[in-house]
Amino acid sequence: DLAGDGNGAVMFGDMVATQSGAIVTAPADGNVLYAGPFRSYGQLLILNAGDGYHVVLAGMSRISVASGQSVLAGEPVGAMGEARVASTSASKNGNATPELYVEFRKDGKPVDPTPWWADRFSGRT
Repeated sequence: DLAGDGNGAVMFGDMVATQSGAIVTAPADGNVLYAGPFRSYGQLLILNAGDGYHVVLAGMSRISVASGQSVLAGEPVGAMGEARVASTSASKNGNATPELYVEFRKDGKPVDPTPWWADRFSGRT
């Protein structure tokens, strides 16, 4: 399901509604390839999850890891701000609640995130 980012670009990932100040955790084990500001997307994090997979997280106000650092799934990597970041603003809910953009990539191309979510949340309520 492709959506626009409100600035003319197409987004290939998922928007996850969060609470203000919510802690963001790594969705997979990996090495941090990039951690820092990116255009108008707020703080952006790119994790190398191995086997050609990368995870892109955007829309945070703060990142607590650095490029080159190894992280484990579930480890805190950043925090959300008080409101949605500009380029992640194409919200379906129509309010200013912070949203985390999550994109999974394989060999440089966006992939359907459904299997990632299903694997991580199977058996959980």
